[in-house]
Amino acid sequence: MIRVLMLSKACVVGIYQRKLEEIARLGVELLTLVPPSWKDERGETPLERVYTTGYRLETLPIRLNGNFHLHHYPGLGARLREFQPHIVHIDEEPYNLAAWQAFYHARRAGAKTLFFSWQNLSRRYPPPFSWGESWLLRNVDAALMGTESAVAIWREKGYTGPLRVIPQFGTDPELFRPENCLPEKVGRPFTIGFLGRLVEEKGAALLLDAAAQLAGDWRLRVIGSGPQKAALLEQADQLGIAERLDMIEWMPSAEIPKEYARLDVLVLPSLTRPNWKEQFGRVLVEAMATGVPVVGSSSGAIPGVIGDAGLIFPEGDTTAVTDCLRRLQTDTALRRVLAEKGRARVLAHFTHQQVAAATVSLYRELVGV
Repeated sequence: MIRVLMLSKACVVGIYQRKLEEIARLGVELLTLVPPSWKDERGETPLERVYTTGYRLETLPIRLNGNFHLHHYPGLGARLREFQPHIVHIDEEPYNLAAWQAFYHARRAGAKTLFFSWQNLSRRYPPPFSWGESWLLRNVDAALMGTESAVAIWREKGYTGPLRVIPQFGTDPELFRPENCLPEKVGRPFTIGFLGRLVEEKGAALLLDAAAQLAGDWRLRVIGSGPQKAALLEQADQLGIAERLDMIEWMPSAEIPKEYARLDVLVLPSLTRPNWKEQFGRVLVEAMATGVPVVGSSSGAIPGVIGDAGLIFPEGDTTAVTDCLRRLQTDTALRRVLAEKGRARVLAHFTHQQVAAATVSLYRELVGV
């Protein structure tokens, strides 16, 4: 049996742990190490133990929590030597201290190594980050990339080893699924949803401007936390739509699926910036799995995720967003078609089982079994 140690701050999120169960089910002895919590713009997310069957999910103390480049884990080396993995799966970008720490200890233990990256912009870092990145790229055994655009970036940066394009996580089509009957949808306002970090580049402000141009009975549910919250509430008041806006704080991941059932459309209006463009847009896949039509901007990976299963508009174009929303507001047949296409697309490409199978295939290639 292949023994894999995975280091992953992302796996503090409970619904992401479903992938870990699937990896273990495929004959992997898996130890996943996570911090007790992770801090970002939304606040602090504590470890959620939701899917924990068949593998070990354990915590490590973390230093500099929330610092993407400098966080690291005291005690990681000892845990790695104790477990003696065949592979160390570094669920981190190769330009941060946690990745270097895991790579260093893995090499000392004689384990194979791989890293994961979403990076889809060519970014150059000053020393010591550029030195550590180059060191890891020259010596790591394999890489996982979230999108084809990430492949291009790392090839440009000099990585020549094996790689696979596999999303970091899939979606559970049983957890996110269309309900057989949603009586609360009958007679309710046309309901637009946004889920995500409340930061400028995610485009929630643009969505408020677009929704304000709609006629008829509609509501907007914004689910998230972040520094832009107060500005969004003020904007809604200035637009005269405060009574139509429901602002809901980010919630534990296991509570998210029921929120999609309240929506008629999910919008991801991401805006490309010099240091960021949309890397995937997980909420799109969750909404599609639930049978909710999706609308997304042209930023980054969004068009590739949606395919023909939703509506895509030029990023930053408020009028185009309004037009997409009007179409869905007035055309129930279109909503039904997109709901069916979205669900089918998730089942074909984006389940945890598919992500786990592709990941384990790479594990087996690395150890020659």
